[in-house]
Amino acid sequence: MSNLVSKKINSVLKFVYSENNSLSVVFYDNNLLMGVMGQFNQNLKELEKLSNTSLYSRGNSILIKSSPEKNETIKNAIQFLAAQFINNGTIEKKDIISSLDKFMINEKVKKSNQNISDIINTPKKSVIPRSEKQKEYVRALRQSEITISTGPAGTGKTFLAVAVGLTMLLDKKIERIILSRPAVEAGERLGFLPGDMKEKVDPYLRPLYDSLYDLFDFEKIQRMIEIGDIEIAPLAFMRGRTLKNSFVILDEAQNATDTQIKMFLTRLGENSKIVINGDPSQIDLPNKNFSGLNRSKKLLGNISGITIIEFDHSDVVRHPLVSKIVKAYSDND
Repeated sequence: MSNLVSKKINSVLKFVYSENNSLSVVFYDNNLLMGVMGQFNQNLKELEKLSNTSLYSRGNSILIKSSPEKNETIKNAIQFLAAQFINNGTIEKKDIISSLDKFMINEKVKKSNQNISDIINTPKKSVIPRSEKQKEYVRALRQSEITISTGPAGTGKTFLAVAVGLTMLLDKKIERIILSRPAVEAGERLGFLPGDMKEKVDPYLRPLYDSLYDLFDFEKIQRMIEIGDIEIAPLAFMRGRTLKNSFVILDEAQNATDTQIKMFLTRLGENSKIVINGDPSQIDLPNKNFSGLNRSKKLLGNISGITIIEFDHSDVVRHPLVSKIVKAYSDND
């Protein structure tokens, strides 16, 4: 939060504590109040549901009724949302989730019997592994030189890897993040697509951008891309390079050939980590037998410094139906 926004919030918000474990957040700016509460109080209802807290709209104030600790958490979340509205003129559901992730981390850790060392603390939110396999994956990302993970969509393979890489970059443990995907749908023949090279490859790399923007401010990510702290490039551009002091992720690796995966792995340089992610059930190569992902697991699984993680439908953290869909397909393959 910038100093200017902080001063604005301090001038238009007042916090009134009562003896009955309630806290009133008083707004002296009706536009800001309406922005935080949302149309028909939708933001307030979502905040109430996600935090399991009783929230009430009272004139120009929001009344919080919970424990003193929870009251402070919601107070901080409301300040966070107020800053979001001042900066962007809008509040989305992901902002409400972020406001709570930022301040409810200790409570979530206790409820999930989580080890605090498994938490990934990024500037926008604290990311908590939701399954034992995800915890194992996060530890591998931090400790192993090479991590290869396979499993269905929605298991957090890309998101968790990007989160760990971003924290390592911000902590100056590495000098850059390199994100890559094979541009399979165009057969790597990018010349047939309109636009310059960035416009040609961006559609294939969009999920990687989305993960970054979910974890850090848009403008700061853009700046890091401009100065080279974050590089996003198609797999074909990795050939011939030695990647030092880097956190390197190959996403959608089921669409990389055996030769391409070998090429990618042998880019590993000093003080670097390589992550290879893919879903063997979603191979888009013309000949599915050309995929090198499963073979890399068989060849490299017993090498020290390389960790293999295999996710399944029980690790899916998207909509509950996604897990059921994945299981239905896998049961009938």
